[in-house]
Amino acid sequence: MININSTGKEENTFDAIVIGSGISGGWAAKELCGHGLKTLVLERGRNVEHNKDYPTATKSPWEFKHRGQMTKEFLLANPLISKAAGFGEDNAHFFIEDKDHPYIQDKPFDWIRGYQVGGKSLTWGRACQRWSPFEFTAPQRFGYGAGWPIGYADVAPWYSHVEKFIGVCGTRDGIEAMPDGEFLPPFDLNCAEAHIQRKISAHYKDRHLVHARWAHLTSPQPIHIEQGRAKCQARNLCMRGCPFGGYFSSVSSTLPWAAKTGNLTVRPHSVVHSIIYDEQKGKAAGVRVIDANTKQTTDFFARIIFVNASALNSNLVLLNSTSGRFPNGLGNDSGLLGKYVAFHNYRASVSASLDGMEDKYYYGRNPTEPIIANYRNLHKQDTDYVGGFTTFMGARRANKVYKDLPGVGATLKDAVTEPGGWETYMYMQGETIPKETNRVELSKDRKDQFGMPLLKISVDYDENDERMIRDFLTQSAEMLDKAGCKNIGQYDNHQPPGLDIHEMGGCRMGSDPKTSLLNEWNQLHHCKNVFVTDGAAMASTGNQSPSILYMALTARAADHTVSEMKKGNL
Repeated sequence: MININSTGKEENTFDAIVIGSGISGGWAAKELCGHGLKTLVLERGRNVEHNKDYPTATKSPWEFKHRGQMTKEFLLANPLISKAAGFGEDNAHFFIEDKDHPYIQDKPFDWIRGYQVGGKSLTWGRACQRWSPFEFTAPQRFGYGAGWPIGYADVAPWYSHVEKFIGVCGTRDGIEAMPDGEFLPPFDLNCAEAHIQRKISAHYKDRHLVHARWAHLTSPQPIHIEQGRAKCQARNLCMRGCPFGGYFSSVSSTLPWAAKTGNLTVRPHSVVHSIIYDEQKGKAAGVRVIDANTKQTTDFFARIIFVNASALNSNLVLLNSTSGRFPNGLGNDSGLLGKYVAFHNYRASVSASLDGMEDKYYYGRNPTEPIIANYRNLHKQDTDYVGGFTTFMGARRANKVYKDLPGVGATLKDAVTEPGGWETYMYMQGETIPKETNRVELSKDRKDQFGMPLLKISVDYDENDERMIRDFLTQSAEMLDKAGCKNIGQYDNHQPPGLDIHEMGGCRMGSDPKTSLLNEWNQLHHCKNVFVTDGAAMASTGNQSPSILYMALTARAADHTVSEMKKGNL
């Protein structure tokens, strides 16, 4: 039996329901609406419309009361969110304050969330490297993870599909460890970055420093103009929301595109309680929603459901979706739901200074960073750890340091605007091993303001991570030394997992229902009309940035969904 809690089932019924409006949820909406499905998108946060709801997008630094900084009072009340990369007075409205969404840290974990239409697509890092065949096969080849039910060839056409629509700048470099895509022209390397690139190429045959592959419109194509987006202005104020639509977000791109079909309904302030399972029909019937303002519960119904709430929240929703058939969470016959959670390792970085070229500068504020593709553990395991790492880097002119500032007025102003020498940096994005002990589960006795169980997170680093960090620091410092850099510093910030904002796993894909939750089409093995296509679906983390893979998997799953619906299988 299903206890229906709605004013009328017919008016609350759609062809498809999408839980979440971020990067993958927006893509689910675009694809499903484009195929003619009446689609309801549920977002637990407030509504955000492109341009209209970017209140700080064009403000100058002096227009902020605290010049971009947060008050001491705010920092004391929000020790978690204030640590997030890029967080400040100019974009605090796109993040959730600590008190508004509690969770239980069984081990230290910084869970960064942005609840609004568009989710974290408004504040993401925008790096868009494709996974290579190595990432899909390495865990099984080297014995540190479960096998993927798909490979690069299965996803490659969907990468292209996504890249053409969102706009990704970069160069076709022919690197085996980082496949080429459908690229717009890249942002140029500055002179110091180009110098380091040449030195690395001269000293290493297996290391390639290349232009960024970033979701920015450097040369908008007709498909982007049709979306109402324009060229990136190199302001590097992306996390405020871009009034030009110069970078991809679901608010500027996929959701408006879906809305143009007439098939989209977006319902903000909708906290998803659970997915409703119909035991007689053997499939999901709909979604139970708590209104964030009134706390009233309403049920919505659909033939198919896409779960895109972001990795940990998707796990929470599925774990809370219990029934007589699934007492431990929807589709959880294997007992693995919430387990094998992983993340990206961002702990290590190096910095250095570089003499010379002080007669050269750069134009604009480049919002992208060059990349050194992974060069570890590709064809064989060549280190004392498994997995690999992407290296991001950059170079810039430092502020000039004066012992005594000269003059007053115009003389002083001219002096403080004169740049100092060049400084450079590298930082890692390292693969981590999904482990059964790294898990999330529902609290048995603690609930949030909506009566939902709090999520208990038990995720940590291991010795493999420590070895990778040591290798990254050694190799990166060596590369900068060979490039002629000085004052090289190596740093391990020891930050807890979570600040990477790349949580993955818990509802992983796989071929065997006994060892996975999802099949090769991102369907729950035991509830075929429910699809999970965000980070929760990941069987391993790889070292490349994951967001564009989520988009590709979502588009692929949506295409399969529509095909199966036409056959009468869903």
